[in-house]
Amino acid sequence: MNRLFRLAPVLRARKAQEDAAKGAVIQSRAEIREAEALLKRRQLDLMGADAPTEGTARAMVAAIAARQSMAAGVFSAQRMVNDAEEVERERMAALSDAAKRRRAVEMMAERHAATVKAHDLKSGQAALDELAVTAKARNASRGEA
Repeated sequence: MNRLFRLAPVLRARKAQEDAAKGAVIQSRAEIREAEALLKRRQLDLMGADAPTEGTARAMVAAIAARQSMAAGVFSAQRMVNDAEEVERERMAALSDAAKRRRAVEMMAERHAATVKAHDLKSGQAALDELAVTAKARNASRGEA
């Protein structure tokens, strides 16, 4: 019986793929945090930029345009958060698939190990049985009971 698990390199590769997928998920979570921080900063900037209540028409128009620009920045930051969350969902799905593929090969390795162990136990028992039969035959030939 072949004691070596022939798919060991495949198992190592699957583990490496899963580790890479975990790294991608961690990276996407960092990107989400960065996008959320940017969103919060832009929201605070927008809240801090009150619309002018007095001043020249040009100043009021400029202030309104600036607020609209800030609002567009908030919208853009929210979109970045949503996009980062979508990327995270995709990477989580990839991680789940990688884990399933790794687990499938691990299960084959466990079955192989169990088969090898059963074979070893069977061989050991056969050797013990052979020793017992040989000892009994030897004792019988000597006239011992």
